[in-house]
Amino acid sequence: MGDDVKISEREWETALGAAVRVPDPHRLVHLQFRRFAGCPVCNLHLRSIVQRHDEIAAHGVVEVAVFHSSAAELRPHVEDLPFAVVGDPDKALYREFGVESAARSLLDPRAWGAIVRGVVRDLGPVLRGRRPLPKPEGGRLGLPADFLIAPDGSVVAEKRGQHAYDQWSVDELLTHAQSLTRKN
Repeated sequence: MGDDVKISEREWETALGAAVRVPDPHRLVHLQFRRFAGCPVCNLHLRSIVQRHDEIAAHGVVEVAVFHSSAAELRPHVEDLPFAVVGDPDKALYREFGVESAARSLLDPRAWGAIVRGVVRDLGPVLRGRRPLPKPEGGRLGLPADFLIAPDGSVVAEKRGQHAYDQWSVDELLTHAQSLTRKN
């Protein structure tokens, strides 16, 4: 997005019917772009966010995840997540934030381990009927992206993934948040 980019205030409806404000007037927002509902690679990453959600919140960060799936398709996959998930089946937010799709998302060897781990992790619940089979609305080739947005709407840090599992770790996110709170 570049330097000096500001996000205008808006409110999005989440997949579960609540509303989320971006930017948040009091906290940093970690706006993360993922792929489709039930994406096994995305689920690996989201579980790391869930496991450390209290720590992320304690650092003054609100999580918002965007998927290029409809809210109806997302609901059964995100009911247990402790943060906002927004459906963007038309990819309007992806275009606005310059988040790309590319074959390298799956073809890059650095993503292959996560692809295998994600499929193996999710296969059991799908086969037992505890989780629906993912439907890659919007395609399989999305690249992840992370944006950290300050309360004034400034994009203060960003990462654009080069493959399907190239996003900030929780530690990287917290390092960005800590560096910003030290400056203030």
